[in-house]
Amino acid sequence: MNRATGTTEHMNVLASQAGWAWPVALRQLFEPRGVNLLMARDSNEFVNILSQRRIHTTIIDADATADAMGVLRIIRLQYPMVPCIVLKKQPERNLLTEVLDMDVFGVVDKPVNIDILKGLLNRLFVKRYDSLIFS
Repeated sequence: MNRATGTTEHMNVLASQAGWAWPVALRQLFEPRGVNLLMARDSNEFVNILSQRRIHTTIIDADATADAMGVLRIIRLQYPMVPCIVLKKQPERNLLTEVLDMDVFGVVDKPVNIDILKGLLNRLFVKRYDSLIFS
């Protein structure tokens, strides 16, 4: 990898599909960086994509995915090295405790501030992949 430019192998991010402007916002964040965005409609599709592709991080919308905690548990059991970011409107203390106990990289309050998400992704990719792709 060229650390100066942040270029690396093709990165794949798997995110929950939502009915709001979320997919457009993510594409605007990822496409200029050459990051491949995959969107999952439900928990079954989420797990299916994880089994078929190398995923560098997941972004789970706990409000849009009916069984978000179930998906997170499956990821932790079957793909423990895949970093996870959880989105949640007004996350309750018990949810924060539960997801942090599952070694989630971060929790982002909704509506999502793209700059905050980008900063979190930058820290994640520098720490995990030695990549400056989000800086």
